[in-house]
Amino acid sequence: MASVIIVGASHAAAQTCVSLRQGGWDGGIVVIGDEQELPYHRPPLSKDFLSGEKSIADILIRPAEVYENADIQIKLGVRVDGINRENKTVHTDTGETLLYDKLVLTMGARIRRLPVPGEALDNVFYLRDTADVLSIKSKAKTAKSAVIIGGGYIGLETAASLRKQGLDVTVLEAMPRILQRVTAEEMSSFYKRVHEEEGVRIYETVMASEIKPTGDQLTVVTSCDQSFVADMVIIGIGVIPNTELAEAAGLEVGNGIMVNEYCQTSDPDIYAAGDVTWHYNPIYETHIRLESVPNATEQGKTVANHINGVSKPYVSLPWFWSDQFDLKLQIAGLSSGYDKVVIRGEHETGRSFAAYYFKGDKFIAVDAVNAPRDFMFGKQVLSKGGALDTVALADTSIDLKSARIG
Repeated sequence: MASVIIVGASHAAAQTCVSLRQGGWDGGIVVIGDEQELPYHRPPLSKDFLSGEKSIADILIRPAEVYENADIQIKLGVRVDGINRENKTVHTDTGETLLYDKLVLTMGARIRRLPVPGEALDNVFYLRDTADVLSIKSKAKTAKSAVIIGGGYIGLETAASLRKQGLDVTVLEAMPRILQRVTAEEMSSFYKRVHEEEGVRIYETVMASEIKPTGDQLTVVTSCDQSFVADMVIIGIGVIPNTELAEAAGLEVGNGIMVNEYCQTSDPDIYAAGDVTWHYNPIYETHIRLESVPNATEQGKTVANHINGVSKPYVSLPWFWSDQFDLKLQIAGLSSGYDKVVIRGEHETGRSFAAYYFKGDKFIAVDAVNAPRDFMFGKQVLSKGGALDTVALADTSIDLKSARIG
């Protein structure tokens, strides 16, 4: 019987295996994951799961019965440590050798470690999986203060969750402004203002150089000789795609595993999907790697379709979201390379507005805070094409639809 093996019990894996069955695959399906949990939603980890509003059962993508009823075998707590492309087998750390007809790599990414002394001390945490968050939650029950190293989305979401639990929270960002890599200056200043209004202290252009124990607490020392003392430290400075298995198997790798429009790797019998892929996006005419649930979902569907004989290329507009305090940020498109930003709404005092990004005259992305109409409008324009009148766009007295040209 033909078999599909999926390596990595991730969001992409959960979508791929179910879509395979729904598309008519009647062979074996085996999902192998190195965590002890069934595939789960990662975005709630730094939000509802950390704050205690949701349990592990609440964040599972699908309950166990769905996989059982679909005759999908899931091996948890198992790591694949080798691929033999000639024999079409994978080898696991438990000593098993499994034969595949099609192999799907959905290993996602791992945390980027902070290369400073003390980053592995007790009560210093990273945040990537349920085990990490359970450890953070346990410490947060008794902790009164926390220092978060990294002012990206994960760091800020974690700051909001801990602040809501009553902790004294300080965020240290090495760059001149928080969210600098992903947003405009107006968006960075907005989030800094809101966090400070909620009691979070934010220090920018501050680089941690050492973490050392101070009695029962920890002291974060910076490169400019500042010191920040807290009961716990959380590090969130990005992730690295898990490409080592693919590289060892001789697959083509860039900033992730290289795939074509059908999510095939350089070996046509091996696919990849999710955060680990380096793929060409025809909308932006460049190769990208996306850490995004929508991307993982759509690529999983693309893989399943292609294995089932349906050649439907992956062409999707990137979109994301972030929840912090009472703010829901929805992002459509990629703003990298922008040279102009048009603000619609009040960002200096209010809590609802949108930032529209342009490269020349071309509209390329929108960040919408508590502004779902702007998000949906921007997403539609980016998906279907068309230009925007920037003067009309900036004037909230003018209906959004009137800002569209063509």
